[in-house]
This record gives sequence, structure tokens and C-alpha cells, in this order.
Amino acid sequence: MIADGSVEVLIIAPISDAALHTVQAVDAAVRVVDGRQMFEAEYRRSWPPATVRRYLPAKAGPREALPQAERDRLLAMAEVALGTFPFPKDLRSRAARLRWFHQLPAGASNLRHGDLWGSDVTVTTSRGLGNTLPMAEYVLAAILHFVKGFHRAAPDRTRHEFEHRAYRPRLLRGKTVCVVGLGGIGRDVARLCEAVGMRVVGTRRRVAAGEPAPEGVSRLESSDRLHALLGESDFVAVCCQLTAETEGLINRAAIAAMKPGAVVINVARGEIIDETALREGLATGQIGGAALDVYRGEFEGDPDRGLWDDPRVLITPHVSGETDVNLHRGMDLFCDNLRRYLNGQPLENVVGWGRGY
Repeated sequence: MIADGSVEVLIIAPISDAALHTVQAVDAAVRVVDGRQMFEAEYRRSWPPATVRRYLPAKAGPREALPQAERDRLLAMAEVALGTFPFPKDLRSRAARLRWFHQLPAGASNLRHGDLWGSDVTVTTSRGLGNTLPMAEYVLAAILHFVKGFHRAAPDRTRHEFEHRAYRPRLLRGKTVCVVGLGGIGRDVARLCEAVGMRVVGTRRRVAAGEPAPEGVSRLESSDRLHALLGESDFVAVCCQLTAETEGLINRAAIAAMKPGAVVINVARGEIIDETALREGLATGQIGGAALDVYRGEFEGDPDRGLWDDPRVLITPHVSGETDVNLHRGMDLFCDNLRRYLNGQPLENVVGWGRGY
């Protein structure tokens, strides 16, 4: 807190002017510092080209010309910061006064790339408050893509010849989907899939004795019981956070435990799936198909070419959360948490470094 009692809040996320004013209106004690676009020159130098192409404008904006010393001064003065991905990798070492950082994206694993991870700074994310419904729609669309044989249409178009028997359309009603991670995304997946007649089972990291299953879920298990659920599931929707526990969760053993011909859909993080094991599962037919909105190393480069070339694999560039209607409530959480911070109350959605989210 500054001597006059104000709290300096540095905005480095590319939010709208209206959102910026909303932050300022939280309390008279809030002093908003507009740092939007001012750190993008750093990102262009310090982040992989694939990340730069994905998240930054093609052309540098006028605010990128801010001298390094001025950027250092902005960070050094900040008590609170609102950011996104990418961000200054050395943010903690340059922001000596920083006490709280809010990341607008839901995935805490993004922060592994910088010195905030595991630091003494309180970090919050928008976990469970992003565009979870569009992501759930993506999962349902991917399920229908394979159930109705749409993945056969592309090779038929290339050959200009139909292979009718290859389509093998199936009825969705009565099929089972296993939702790996029944958080915000997973719960929306469960509701949509249950609404079209599917049976939904799923996991959470921990399940207390007698804990009721979320809406639409017929069977809830802790993550150590995942393999038992995989054996009865036609589809597997990966919706969990990337942590030390979940990295490589969908490995050879998990794939071997799946129902033969199961389809895997990943809207979480690519590193949760062992892609070598996935390729092997596709080669043997143990895996019938995959829809990957994320893939291993997506911030560094292109997907594995073997997966990308496989007609049974649908890969999209991390767009499942994008939509024409913004349902993201990360700014609402930030403003609510800012009020809590000013009142000395505990913040919501604090990242636990031990659990990884």
C-alpha cells in the first residue's frame, strides 16, 4: 500500500477500456496503472515464435516502444497485477512490492514458465470461470464428429469417391463418456452429454465419502479410480488441470484400460496425454479416434506430424473456449477479489503450489 493509502494495480492483460474503468471503480483506494501492450516487446524476445504468433498482434503497437527502465519502474511499484498469457517471465524478481497477481486464464500451468511459480506472491486464476460452456460444446461436437462418421468425409472428398461402409454411424443415446476432471468445464460437459441421452461418469482429484455427484453424472470417483471408469466408457473427455499428478495421466496403462475403440477428446493441456502411447493406441485400434484442441508443446511449435496426418485425429489450435458470446467471468472474479484484498479478506481461486492449481 502506498503512503497515501492507495493500492497500485498494474494492468498488463489486454482488457477493454470499459473493463479498465470497472477495476478503477471498485474503490477510491485503487490506483490503476495502464500497462497494456507495454510489455509485448519483451514477449516477442523471450517467448517462442509459436507463442508470439498465437497471442500477440502481427505488428508491434506504439506502446511497445516504452523504454526498459520505464517497464521496470511499473513493475517495481505494483502491489497488485492483472495479467494473462504470455507475461514477463521474470515478473517476480522485478516486482519487489508485488503481493497478488491474478491470471485471467484458468490454467495455472501457464505460470510454470516464469518465476512467479512457487513464489511468495499470492496468485489467483479464473479457474472454473472461463468460457466453459463453449468448451463443453466442443466436446459434444467432437463426440458427434466420430459417432456420425464425419471424419470419413475428408478422405472421401480427397478421392472424390464415397466409401459408404466406412462411416458406420452410431446412436449417441446410451453411450458412456468419462469426464476426467469434473471442474467447471467438466460439469458443463456432463450436463450437455446427459441432455442428449449419454451416460456420464467422471473423476475428481479427491472425492469425500458421501459426496454427491454433479448434475448429470451417474458415477463419481476419485482420480485413483480412473482406470475402472475408462473400461466402461466409449468416450473420454480430458478436462482437468495440468499438474505434476496429471502430466502423462493418459498413458499406455490408461489407454490399455479403455474400452476398445474409445475416442479421446482433450480440451485441457496437451501434456496430460502421452502422445506416443496415443499413436500406439491408434495403430492397434485400441483408440478409435481423438479430438485434440491442445497438444504437447503447443506453445513452442506445431503438433506431432504423425497425429496431424492421421485421418482419425482432429486437431484444432486451442480454440474450444473461443465464441461469439463472451461468457468469461474472470474480470468479475478479479474485481470481487480486489474488494476482498482491500478489506483484508481471503481471496478466491488462490493457486496452491503443492497441488498445482
